[in-house]
Amino acid sequence: MTTERDYVLGTHDEELERLGLQHRVWSSVVLDCWEKAGITVGKRVLDVGAGPGYATVDLAEIVGPTGEVVAIERSKNFVRAMKEACRARSLTKVKIHELDLMTDELPKGDYDFAWCRWVVSFVNDPSLLIKKLAGAMRRSSVVIFHEYGHYETWRFLPRLPNQEKFREHVIATWRESGGEPDGAAGIPALLSTNGFAIRSATPHIFCVRPSDHMWQWPATFIDVYLPRLQEMGRIDQKFADKVRTDLAGAEADRNSLMITPLVLEIVAEKL
Repeated sequence: MTTERDYVLGTHDEELERLGLQHRVWSSVVLDCWEKAGITVGKRVLDVGAGPGYATVDLAEIVGPTGEVVAIERSKNFVRAMKEACRARSLTKVKIHELDLMTDELPKGDYDFAWCRWVVSFVNDPSLLIKKLAGAMRRSSVVIFHEYGHYETWRFLPRLPNQEKFREHVIATWRESGGEPDGAAGIPALLSTNGFAIRSATPHIFCVRPSDHMWQWPATFIDVYLPRLQEMGRIDQKFADKVRTDLAGAEADRNSLMITPLVLEIVAEKL
């Protein structure tokens, strides 16, 4: 029997819900990116590391019945959620593959686009991932990345020392699992080596208030990842309570600000 292949962030129901909120918060940025890149009716899109399929569903509705989305995901829990979402929306032009990006081959296809969000930062060999993408994508096709470029930009103003310690624990656990929180930094060189030319590069970083929708993205991550850190034995209940108390205080202060982690959007064409 195949066992669940977990992620450092987890694949539990709370993480699935957090990913849904994250997708909604980022939807306007992502939809604008896809439109500018040229994703439209009739296109074939490879969704790399699709998670529970929130982007997969949006892409399928954009490309319509004459297009196709091929989604790759290794987590059985996420694949199950993705299949249910596609059934609920009667999306028949979605092919879902339960594959590991590091150990399995990418499905062949005449893809127009590939979408890769917060994947490079978590795989243990980004160079292998880009090499596989180069092998799967045809000439003149386009790959789109949204990846963390400088995770330490994430902070509160006034500064919260406990949140910054929490952030350092996050960075450490991702690196211990084989990932790299600042994974976007290595993408340009890897694209050049594998026959891609960068078409555009856009930084996404926000300074938000508690009343802003974007605030919920990092705030919810704190709530979900604190128990994960406790499970790993990295923090105790006392520290978790301090982080939660500080977050509640920031949310109650109308003058509190939060700077989000820097995300780099890279759009590149296969030569």
